[in-house]
Amino acid sequence: MAANLARVRTFPILGMTCASCVQGVESALQRQPGVQEVSVNLATHTAQVAFDPALAAPEGLQRAVRAAGYDMLLTEGLDDPAAADQRQADLLVKRRRDLVAAAICTLPLVVVGMGFMHASWSPWVQWLLATPVVAVFGRQFFINAWRQASHGHANMDTLVALSTGMAYLFSVFNTLRPGFWLSRGLEPHVYFEAAGVIVTFILLGRFLEERAKAGTGGAIRKLMGLRPATVLREGADGRAWEVSVAEVQVGDILVVRPGESIAVDGEVIDGDSYVDESMISGEPVPVVKLAGAPLLAGTINQKGSLRMRATQVGAATLLARIIRAVQQAQGSKAPVQKLVDRVAAVFVPVVMGIAVLSAVVWWTVGGEHAFTQGLLALVTVLVIACPCALGLATPTAIMAGMGKGAEHGILIKDAESLERARNVTAVVLDKTGTITEGKPDVVELVGEEDADAMAALFAIESRSKHPLAEAVVRHLGGLPRTPHFTLHTTRFEDLTGKGVKADVAGDTWLVGSRRLLEEHGIAIMGEWREHEKHWQEAAHTVVWLADGQRLRAAVAIADRIKPGAAAAVRRLQEGGIQVYMQTGDARRTAKAVAQAVGITEFRSEVLPADKAAFVQGLQQMGHVVAMVGDGINDSEALARADVSIAMGRGSDIAMDVARITLIGTDLMAIPKAIALSKSTVRLIRQNLFWAFIYNVLGIPVAAGVLYPLTGFLLDPMIAGAAMAMSSVSVVTNSLRLKRARL
Repeated sequence: MAANLARVRTFPILGMTCASCVQGVESALQRQPGVQEVSVNLATHTAQVAFDPALAAPEGLQRAVRAAGYDMLLTEGLDDPAAADQRQADLLVKRRRDLVAAAICTLPLVVVGMGFMHASWSPWVQWLLATPVVAVFGRQFFINAWRQASHGHANMDTLVALSTGMAYLFSVFNTLRPGFWLSRGLEPHVYFEAAGVIVTFILLGRFLEERAKAGTGGAIRKLMGLRPATVLREGADGRAWEVSVAEVQVGDILVVRPGESIAVDGEVIDGDSYVDESMISGEPVPVVKLAGAPLLAGTINQKGSLRMRATQVGAATLLARIIRAVQQAQGSKAPVQKLVDRVAAVFVPVVMGIAVLSAVVWWTVGGEHAFTQGLLALVTVLVIACPCALGLATPTAIMAGMGKGAEHGILIKDAESLERARNVTAVVLDKTGTITEGKPDVVELVGEEDADAMAALFAIESRSKHPLAEAVVRHLGGLPRTPHFTLHTTRFEDLTGKGVKADVAGDTWLVGSRRLLEEHGIAIMGEWREHEKHWQEAAHTVVWLADGQRLRAAVAIADRIKPGAAAAVRRLQEGGIQVYMQTGDARRTAKAVAQAVGITEFRSEVLPADKAAFVQGLQQMGHVVAMVGDGINDSEALARADVSIAMGRGSDIAMDVARITLIGTDLMAIPKAIALSKSTVRLIRQNLFWAFIYNVLGIPVAAGVLYPLTGFLLDPMIAGAAMAMSSVSVVTNSLRLKRARL
């Protein structure tokens, strides 16, 4: 959206089903005075509108959308994600209910229509079963087709409505007036089962599509959930009371207790603690916070209590800016014109034209039975061109692809991601939790043979609130236990930012950084210095243990690289894909990890907005970008990327934003996902080919082009069988994907 626009709002849109609907809503809004830019998103069912409030009002925009045959809600769609989710869930329930009810009627309809077609009662029973399917559960196709026709458009709903409507009405006529055809020497066939099957299969496709889109507002809702609803605000008398976060003003003094989320951006004025900022920075190690240190909304205070001064509140906080960026990135994505709709844009009017033309030609030169043959040709063309196979082509391939992906730990949410993933030319990997395990762990311990030192280290770290202490305790807890590990500490002194000083069994011990040791006159020399140099080169964090006189042990702690990361990067590079890494960590740590997995291009110390900007920069260079991440700080970049991939053990928000989720932690699933994309899209195109080949060959025959040469006229019943065969070939072809190798 342009920067100089007076106002930008996002509205929920109801009633859209395809890309043509998107164009209809956009056109209706763009024609309104004062509207300067419109972006309609089919996936989120929203319209992002930039308008001048002096010339346009939301109520006027709503009237324009309703006049176009859709509806627009005046609530801020993305500011109320729970309501949007509820509408989506309600629509999914309706889709499922219509599909199940239609299937219940269609199954006996097919049995009667195919097994008892010559029985005198058969047409009446078929009519009874087909009517609710076509007129009730399939009414949306007729409504949408009329809506499109009233605006001079045609889409797949138009062809569904024409084919099923014509087959149904033709069958009703044949049921009520069979003598019309018998007197002309023709069998009065009915095609109720064809109409019912068409509607049911198209409903199946719509249900699968809606299920894939369900929950698109979940990411926004969970981002908002990071911010607490209430906060402790301190008054002038020093007493604190609970108020709504909406009441907090810049300059207010707030109290943040251990374990609480921070409500607004601010700075520490009193107290010390460690704050988990991984959801913003991606850094797995919590950050020490002393007086004057900045605090960010949505981050989590750990064991200490803090007093803070609010500096940014409401929409001005970094978390609020991330939420808006995710909203705009999701809303600004133009819906990819699905292959079926692209072909249908030409196919639908061509079929309609051929059907009418064939009838006119027969009525003009058909001779004695001109009207009868013309009517049969009209119906036969529409029946054989029915989009049953078209409706199955994409969902059956997607179901097969999703099943194959699930076998390899890959969940794909929509056809759009499948279509794009095969064209990926650049993969951007987050470091923490994606390339690495996402939590600090002991990678090396020197001095393990010193039982007294290990006992003291375990006793002290068990009481420490430092975030690295947990890694040390976890590691020592896995060692063979001795009675010494039951020692207790006294005179425990937590030196924030340096380490811990404590007495264990009457002796004084130091656990912490080089700075702590130097302040107590203990030098790091000889073999210890060599260990330190080696660990620093690998970007490991070093924790030292010393008694009152000398070093006794050293621990190297790092975020471990996942075992298959290097192999996955190599396979991507061998496939001609450029691989980049981004992280909020320091450059030294980033460089060590990048070198370990074979990545030459990396960026360190980046903020969430920087990650999204880098993705956008690659796109502007012509790359199709896949972003892989696991944290909240990756959500903006995930929303911006062409293909978004989340690690399944990461944050729920990342998984909601991403359109592909890797269930496990193996990065080899990324090249497999791209290979699966190529196989599935190839399968969709094959399915569409088989769906259309029947039409390409059958429509001219149905129109009667062979009659002057051979006297052959295609019976509508045979046309229905050809349509069914196209559906069978599509389903059979989709099942081949189960045997594919990724």
